[in-house]
Amino acid sequence: MRTHLVTGVAGFIGSNYVYHHLRRYPSDKILGLDALTYAGNLENLESIREEERSRFKFIKADITDRSGMDAIFREHPVEGIIHFAAESHVDRSIQDPASFLKTNILGTGVLLDMARGYLEKGRFLQVSTDEVYGSLGREGSFSEATPLDPHSPYSASKAAADLLVNAYHDTYGLPVLITRCSNNYGPYQFPEKLIPLVIRNALRHQPLPVYGDGRQVRDWLYVEDHCRAIDLVHEKGHPGEVYNIGGNNEWENIGIVKLIVSILREETGDDAINESLIRYVKDRPGHDRRYAIDATKIRTQLGWRPEISFPDGIRSTIRWYLDHQEWVEHVVSGEYRAYYQDHYGSRLV
Repeated sequence: MRTHLVTGVAGFIGSNYVYHHLRRYPSDKILGLDALTYAGNLENLESIREEERSRFKFIKADITDRSGMDAIFREHPVEGIIHFAAESHVDRSIQDPASFLKTNILGTGVLLDMARGYLEKGRFLQVSTDEVYGSLGREGSFSEATPLDPHSPYSASKAAADLLVNAYHDTYGLPVLITRCSNNYGPYQFPEKLIPLVIRNALRHQPLPVYGDGRQVRDWLYVEDHCRAIDLVHEKGHPGEVYNIGGNNEWENIGIVKLIVSILREETGDDAINESLIRYVKDRPGHDRRYAIDATKIRTQLGWRPEISFPDGIRSTIRWYLDHQEWVEHVVSGEYRAYYQDHYGSRLV
């Protein structure tokens, strides 16, 4: 029975990965870490099935705390590390770059040192982002050979972390892998991100903010497909390599907003949910115009391809948020933090 240490398990992609991995690998255990900052929500993990709970252990931990991480690794031998934990919202990085530098660079460095000291035969997988590549024109796609050209404190901190991961491979021979994925969507995403924000605001008949002209292009991938790719890279990827993960599904931001409005109006029968709610606002500083991923490498070398179509994925996502509006309000209000602190304290199992 293998034990994988997974960071950022109370976040959006991390929690989805926990569900995916426990279901797909019934003999594996997961040691899940999360600092439970504003976007970390233990309610994200409440639906772990009863028969799987014995294979999942949660510890509240800050990856930048070297002594705390050392104690965890001493107590819990692990065979692999999947590193999701990161500050990831561009707007927040513009307002507070220091926290992004600390978590995304220093935290990754601490984990790499733990891997050097305690990871005898397993692998370290760094979950990164296509934003490290910068911005594209109207044509072309990012490949793994595209030079890094980050334009925000967030993407710069992730690029720096990626370089650090590569350096530990080249210098110490640490078996590392890096994945760079396009925009994810699906259940449990914090409501500051585009899709859940639009859903929440539209249901409340509040303005739907769109940066600039709304013509920024992103490649969208359902989170379950991303989780499958991560497991595949961790199992079969070649150490020292980067693997791009993309949905081959480009949409302008304004197109996504209008699509969500249309589906929500259909699902709810509420005619007040319409495009009149859209408000164009001042563009974000350094806003990248277009991202697009060339996922040829992971497709040809490892046999991965998306399985969830965008029409199915976006409708499923909208229905999930409609069915979990209480979750959304807990996340926004922060009530869940006080609840879990009262019931479990700083260390949870």
